[in-house]
Amino acid sequence: MAAGGMGAITTPPVMGAAAFLIAEFLRISYVDVILLAIIPAALYYWGLLLMVEFDAKKFGLKAVQIEKKYTLWQLTKLYGYHFLPLIAIVAFLVKGFTPQVSVFAAILTCFLSSFIRKESRFTVPKLIEALKQGSLTVLNVAAICASAGIIVGTVSLTGLGLKLSSIIIGYAGGSLIITTLFTGILLWIIGLAVPITATYIIAAVIAAPALTQLGVPEYAAHMFIFYYALLSEVSPPTALSPFAAAAITGGDPFKTTMMSWKYAITAFLMPFIFTVLPAGRAILLHWEGIGLASGLWTIAAAFIGIGMLASGCSGWLLKKSSVLERIVIIIGALAFVYPSRVGDLLGFACLILVIVMQRLRKGGGTPVVAT
Repeated sequence: MAAGGMGAITTPPVMGAAAFLIAEFLRISYVDVILLAIIPAALYYWGLLLMVEFDAKKFGLKAVQIEKKYTLWQLTKLYGYHFLPLIAIVAFLVKGFTPQVSVFAAILTCFLSSFIRKESRFTVPKLIEALKQGSLTVLNVAAICASAGIIVGTVSLTGLGLKLSSIIIGYAGGSLIITTLFTGILLWIIGLAVPITATYIIAAVIAAPALTQLGVPEYAAHMFIFYYALLSEVSPPTALSPFAAAAITGGDPFKTTMMSWKYAITAFLMPFIFTVLPAGRAILLHWEGIGLASGLWTIAAAFIGIGMLASGCSGWLLKKSSVLERIVIIIGALAFVYPSRVGDLLGFACLILVIVMQRLRKGGGTPVVAT
């Protein structure tokens, strides 16, 4: 639940507040931000889906029988109008309207569509309560943005941002890989006590220049810090989302955090693909220098690699994986997400090897009983 909820912030068409800030920083439309985020979001949920499936097989979980009162088509006919505000905001954004106008149109659509069914229509008390809750919610966002604006202004006017970028690059010895590692650690530390939006704003003026100075395009640098600002939500020691999930379910907070961390592992890997590797920027739907065919194959290989990574982290493919099989398939996953012909061949070799090993190995198919 915590890992899935975190992914919703990165998933188009309605993303978190930081997505609108990316559009402001890069001076691009919100539709362009959606295009940047659509493949990474699909990769994230692909990895999450496979990890849940592999864990379900490993622990021998059974499907829960639910009495179906309505079919999917019947539910869509009855309650599909709830999607109209979502369609409205996307349509207005695509048409080139500002986010403010698009949101107003979505609110108006929500109000009008509520009258389609009696149980959902806005009465005067409901409308007052909705306006009240909206006003209270926006206070937190306004306070965060105001504080972050003070930080951004201070860092920009004093030149501290460029100085910190020089320090990061200096400690990394000019290496892009080490710089991205340092940037990820910096964002993790900042995000321990700061909300996602504020973490992104701070990193945009401190960490993004360090990446762009080493040749990373601005859009890739900002998507990198966007993802790592989000990952602080599931990273210990604070891990706000898993702790909230543990409180709801009555589970152990530490075990919930570690499980969420495992499920979000693909989100830790993806930003390095499109930041460090020029060909990996095809994941952001930028084909410069590689061509459409190579870009599409890069995306397909990333899906295969993320699937293998999910298998290696969960410890299950066709049956319960041994330690050696997990190591081999994780190596293959890392090879697949590295966009090169050699990496693809190595990835396929590792996948076939693990499949053959599991086919030839007797036993290991018995699910582990969860206690």
